[in-house]
Amino acid sequence: MKLHLANTQGIKLFTAYGDDYVAVNHEKHQKNLILLPDTLHEAWTEANIATLTETDMAKLLTLGTEIVLLGTGKRLRFPAGPLMRPFAPAGIGLEVMDLQAACRTYNILAAEGRHVAVALLFG
Repeated sequence: MKLHLANTQGIKLFTAYGDDYVAVNHEKHQKNLILLPDTLHEAWTEANIATLTETDMAKLLTLGTEIVLLGTGKRLRFPAGPLMRPFAPAGIGLEVMDLQAACRTYNILAAEGRHVAVALLFG
């Protein structure tokens, strides 16, 4: 086991979250977003898990990451299978979890220097 201090200076991390909001570097957000260590995309989609489209998911394939975390709100809900299928052939891991778990997991992976993105759905 390797223990050391992570240098998280200069990267975007979740500093708080609740059922209906997240804070990225202390700035509160209450709408769907995509977060990468160096970029925040606030206008990803207006969809919820039931109305998510192939176009919404295709945006996640273009982020240049090795893994995408999909936070589905207060509880874990999976998108339709056809929406998830393109990730494996593209060599991108897709992990679906509730919003709070997605925030925690993103912070850990981003602090490790991984090429990660998190896409959050609030509705």
